Amino acid sequence: MKQLERKLGRRASYDRILIVSEGSKTEPNYFSEIRAAYRLHTANVEVRPSELGTAPIQVVQYAKALFENGDRHKNIQPRAFEQVYAVFDRDDHDSYSNALRLAESLDGKLKNDAKQFIRFLPIASVPSFELWLLLHYEDIQAPLHRNQVMQRLKLHIPGYEKGSGQAFAITRERLELATQRAEALAEKFTADAAPEPYTAIFGLVKLLTTLRA
Repeated sequence: MKQLERKLGRRASYDRILIVSEGSKTEPNYFSEIRAAYRLHTANVEVRPSELGTAPIQVVQYAKALFENGDRHKNIQPRAFEQVYAVFDRDDHDSYSNALRLAESLDGKLKNDAKQFIRFLPIASVPSFELWLLLHYEDIQAPLHRNQVMQRLKLHIPGYEKGSGQAFAITRERLELATQRAEALAEKFTADAAPEPYTAIFGLVKLLTTLRA
């Protein structure tokens, strides 16, 4: 056991989580902010952008490959997680539905280094991650194009651009309201119901913000 602990590095007692995102800055910055704000151990919560490409299917494929093979250059050991999340947008991606199906097919099928079956879940947003941020300010009920989402978000966060930092800090005080709105959408629609608005980001955020509880 001590050898295993040394191999994996020091970590806390809660689940080890791997988050792989479509975006190279926006989502990694956001989830890394949460990790820092809630003082989650970096050995427990790993946030990485996809290195296979930004298509949803590539995000899921990279998450699977990174889980199975690790990456010694990033100090990530093979199968060193209990939960894996692939974060991607609907946008106009052709592989969106296939990515959902692939992630769902992997859930509970892969074993980690403790010989436990892991959770492997898609965290999809329709049309985009920015819908989640917009829900902190508006109760969205109807379909919006990603450009409309950005335009409306900039009314609340002047100067916001994809990749901008501090998104969590700026919106944090409205987190509970955004969660309620996202949960309400999830009760009406699913990730497959495009173009209806939907985001599963709230579930991952809720997990991260209560991980140490």
